[in-house]
Amino acid sequence: MTTPPSPTASRPATPSQPTPSPPTPTRPEPFPSQPSPLSPKTPTVPTVPTVPTVPTVPTVPTVPTVPTVTIVHDYLTQRGGAERVVLSLLDVFPDAPLVTTLHNPDTTYPGFADREVITSPLNRIAWLRDNFRFGLPLFGWAFDHADVPAGTDVVVASTTAFAHGVRVPPGTRKLVYCHSPARFLYLVEDYLGGPWWRSPMGWGLTALRPALMRWDRRAAASADRYLCNSTVVQERIKEVYGIDATVVHPPHGLDPTASQEPVDAVADWEGFYLVVSRLMPYKNVDVVVDAFRDLPAERLAVIGRGPLAAQLRAAAPGNVRFLEGLSDAELRWAYANCRAVIAPSREDYGLTPVEGFSFGRPCLALRSGGYLEPWWRGSAAGSSMRPPRTQSARRSGTWPTTRSLSPPSATTPTCSRRKPSTATCRRRSLN
Repeated sequence: MTTPPSPTASRPATPSQPTPSPPTPTRPEPFPSQPSPLSPKTPTVPTVPTVPTVPTVPTVPTVPTVPTVTIVHDYLTQRGGAERVVLSLLDVFPDAPLVTTLHNPDTTYPGFADREVITSPLNRIAWLRDNFRFGLPLFGWAFDHADVPAGTDVVVASTTAFAHGVRVPPGTRKLVYCHSPARFLYLVEDYLGGPWWRSPMGWGLTALRPALMRWDRRAAASADRYLCNSTVVQERIKEVYGIDATVVHPPHGLDPTASQEPVDAVADWEGFYLVVSRLMPYKNVDVVVDAFRDLPAERLAVIGRGPLAAQLRAAAPGNVRFLEGLSDAELRWAYANCRAVIAPSREDYGLTPVEGFSFGRPCLALRSGGYLEPWWRGSAAGSSMRPPRTQSARRSGTWPTTRSLSPPSATTPTCSRRKPSTATCRRRSLN
């Protein structure tokens, strides 16, 4: 029996293979890589998208707000220094409306015609526009009910009597420029030209005066600030109202470089003296007229209107001529061609000499009132006469014939319209 082959014997021989080494045991790490439960966890910060760079915008300066202004004046029925100041205010505030009681275009400056003028119901009475002094009992009521436009920030009141009492909207400030406290209340004899009992108007004022004074003092106390035109008026305001006013000298209203137009009524006179004034008793025009009665070789031109016009014209000698209603061009010619200006009244400030100085003309003025201001005393262009008497005016009347200023030129005495002070006037010395 055949023996089966051994599995080992029958398996073919295979090449020998290296015996694998036993695996080396791995030692555990002494500090495991897992975070310790005591270690703080770092929060995950989200990715912030990149913001594009914005160019720097330059800072724009803040523009101050311009206040809305309304101008107020007593009444526009005559031509005088106070009305000239109102025109200057309108030049500074060209968009400002003008509130007043009466407006008579025929008797005041034509410069108001193209302005926005708001009048009271009294303006509907034509007779009152021509005779405004009879409205004295009514003007307080008119300003108590004045129509000041809404939205006004500041009211500038130019006043000689009533405008400082204008009623203003809530939140509106009131700035008063006082030419003088009311003469018919506090300077009665000056206003009437004599004792009150000698005229019917004096009797009427005496009856109305207590009530008008009470209203007037309440009106003055309603102002946020009080300004005035001279130290004379400053003292008067302190005495009457107890208010400390600030002095701001007014500008003159005539530009000496503007056009001129000859005045036919005096164009044939080689040289003449000039009075520019309202024809009121306290203006003392009658004193000058009487003085020229005894100076037949001299000539006098009087420019102005007023309640004494008829009386003065009737008493005037042949060498005195009265003129009224002149344009600014004609008034400039009168200043430029006169020999000298005469100012005989007790003025609160007195713009007439200042206007004459701007045309290079000297002035003979009354030694009183506004003509005692420091700027006047230091002027080389002015001289003064004592309180108004015909003899005093007559003795002084020959003075300007030997002294005059140089003709108007670029260096002639002038005052800036932009600065409300004549203290900065540039004056040339006398020849």
